Amino acid sequence: MAVEEEGLRVFQSVRIKIGEAKNLPTYPGPNKMRDCYCTVNLDQEEVFRTKIVEKSLCPFYGEDFYCEIPRTFRHLSFYIFDRDVFRRDSIIGKVAIQKEDLQKYHNRDTWFQLQHVDADSEVQGKVHLELRLSEVITDTGVVCHKLATRVLECQGLPIVNGQCDPYATVTLAGPSRSEAKKTKVKKKTNNPHFDEVFYFEVTRPSSYNKKSHFDIEDVDEVDKMEIRVDLWNASNLKFGDEFLGELRLPLKFLRQSSSYEAWYFLQPRDNGNKSLKPDDLGSLRLNVVYTEDHVFSSDYYSPLRDLLLKSADVEPVSASAAHILGEVCREKQEAAIPLVRLFLHYGRIVPFISAIANAEVKRTQDPNTIFRGNSLTSKCIDETMKLAGMHYLQVTLKPIIDEICQVHKPCEIDPVKLKDGENLENNRENLRQYVDRIFTVITKSGVSCPTVMCDIFFSLRESAAKRFQGDPDVRYTAVSSFIFLRFFAPAILSPNLFQLTPHHPDPQTSRTLTLISKTIQTLGSLSKSKSANFKESYMATFYDYFNEQKYADAVKNFLDLISSSGRRDHKSIEQPILLKEGFMIKRAQGRKRFGMKNFKKRWFRLTNHEFTYQKSKGDHPLCSIPIENILAVERLEEESFKMKNMFQVIQPERRVLYIQANNCVEAKDWIDILTKVSQCNKKRLTVYHPSAYLNGHWLCCKATADNTPGCTPCTGGLPANIQLDIDGDRETERIYSLFNLYMPKLEKMQEACGSKSVYDGPEEEEYSTFIIDDPKETYKTLKLIIEGVGTLEQEHAQYKRDKFKKTKYGSQEHPIGDKSFQTYIRQQSEISAHSI
Repeated sequence: MAVEEEGLRVFQSVRIKIGEAKNLPTYPGPNKMRDCYCTVNLDQEEVFRTKIVEKSLCPFYGEDFYCEIPRTFRHLSFYIFDRDVFRRDSIIGKVAIQKEDLQKYHNRDTWFQLQHVDADSEVQGKVHLELRLSEVITDTGVVCHKLATRVLECQGLPIVNGQCDPYATVTLAGPSRSEAKKTKVKKKTNNPHFDEVFYFEVTRPSSYNKKSHFDIEDVDEVDKMEIRVDLWNASNLKFGDEFLGELRLPLKFLRQSSSYEAWYFLQPRDNGNKSLKPDDLGSLRLNVVYTEDHVFSSDYYSPLRDLLLKSADVEPVSASAAHILGEVCREKQEAAIPLVRLFLHYGRIVPFISAIANAEVKRTQDPNTIFRGNSLTSKCIDETMKLAGMHYLQVTLKPIIDEICQVHKPCEIDPVKLKDGENLENNRENLRQYVDRIFTVITKSGVSCPTVMCDIFFSLRESAAKRFQGDPDVRYTAVSSFIFLRFFAPAILSPNLFQLTPHHPDPQTSRTLTLISKTIQTLGSLSKSKSANFKESYMATFYDYFNEQKYADAVKNFLDLISSSGRRDHKSIEQPILLKEGFMIKRAQGRKRFGMKNFKKRWFRLTNHEFTYQKSKGDHPLCSIPIENILAVERLEEESFKMKNMFQVIQPERRVLYIQANNCVEAKDWIDILTKVSQCNKKRLTVYHPSAYLNGHWLCCKATADNTPGCTPCTGGLPANIQLDIDGDRETERIYSLFNLYMPKLEKMQEACGSKSVYDGPEEEEYSTFIIDDPKETYKTLKLIIEGVGTLEQEHAQYKRDKFKKTKYGSQEHPIGDKSFQTYIRQQSEISAHSI
């Protein structure tokens, strides 16, 4: 979801690898060990939680998390919790990275010291204030100064223990006085509207003095006075109300202006506590990749996009814009991700991959090494399989992977690693059964393989067979090196990275999956000497079970099927595919005439057939909504029920299911996938009500009839293909950013083209890393790329200048206290000075 700004859209995303923690403080008990997990938070909102690692002070998590960020945020935070069976889990420490500091750690493994956490430092949100300092002349002719403090509203306050009932205290404080006043409590909202005014007498009545506006004896005291606004959550607990944040403003700045209205970020409370040394709490290893794309309207990208999309037709393909991107990027993966998404979006992925694969095959000398390197071709096919094949994996592997993770059968076949009481032969039999079942389900899944993957495999097979006509097996190994080696085997090895499991498996399960993955990889390789593929003698012995011709025949039949052009209709098989599941809170739909429409926690489950909920996972569904009955899925305004992260599933006869997700990322994910899976419904609505129908009327448009058509247009449609929800303009912007980042290499490549054109001798060493088959054509393309990138760079610079001119410090978008805005002002000042 993009944050809309004037003239462009801003996309934010973050990819996080949570590695491990080390040297956590010991538990104050006889055991000393802890059961720890780590959470990822946008400010105070939890969006991801790792598995619990038991009995360790150096827990290894090894988990990856990716999300699109649907709102603004100030900090990306990580909390280490210690599970407590009897009480609330306790926080050991945290890592908080300010948004503007994320680029410092971009894509680098970094150890962060854990910091202490206390209620006074855990703040978020902003407050809108108006201050007015006035002179009041009394009937006797003397003057006093009064301060009017108007607390208008707050936004984005934290939700504490599932609720937020905020109020504000306003205090005028000085060296010798303190006067406090309090707003009313606003129930069930973290965006309260107060609009209350409080009056304070600042100076004692004195004779009127035009010079200073203050009686001379009060000047020093007024200079030391401040107005303090504290936000609190009204709690029913015996521990008292929870602190949400504060703001301190010295009165002396009001001398310059009698009235001042602005938004302010709430700040932590400075309570004078001395923190312990940072290394007392241990440290956490993280790798964070934060991306922010500023995307213009589509016409801005036409020249660069058109240049990229014709890459498949350029002769030779090494002179194309897409191939050049792969040459200049530090890692091929950087180029492959946006290229594949762009070509998929415009239906050009098969001809593009066919062209670069054909060029790579021509450069390959040995058929045994075909597609074995980390080339642009390999990375592009990997990325295509990840995008287009995700649900293919779900159908094929998920049921048996779930069973392996849940049952925990012993499968260790290394005699050295056997546990006490385990039998080697029993373990071999357990492992053999698992391998047999997975092998069978893979080799019988050819009819379900996505069309785009099959078309690519057909192209690979044809190119390899034509290049190495004397090798009858190369048409199989060209395909198996991807489908087995780079698709099924990695998915079995790390199912969490392919959305087959929510977390990295436990050590025993991980070991079982490693052994299965090794065997499946070898079965799919069709190499002549299978046992020689294993360094370990126990693996070679185990593989003897599979040294039968029927396994090789099954692999070849499978590879023939998925690499044959026009082999079958890919929609002929329609199995239920589990798309998403998890706990959420729903409001009763009113299917019964009488009864409370209350909120209840339920387990929701979405397949490509139906959307259901039940009391707990595995229970019989209490309600089932066929996908064809989902007419719209839209956000619900918070004011409807005073609850955040709510959305609505609209059904026939205007029946609406109101649902609250756990956080903003979960809400976005559910809305997106429900919208995508129901996109082709013929009766989809074009308008909806953004608020609920309560107390006899719609809160949004005030219409009284519950069957009144919606008052707001539904959000834009999404592609029906769940995997391919791609924004072409965003991907072109990413490619522009990469070209801009690697501009020195583009210029170096231009030099290499010139050098090759005039000097036909041995290559200079600094140019030898580039593949340049046709210097003249490559130079032409490079020139067009540099021109296109330069034009876009000018547009971005102009947008920043225009935005800077329109931005007001203290506005709702840029509250006072936002370090990132101050950094922005400094950068713009430097740019302006440089241009002058």
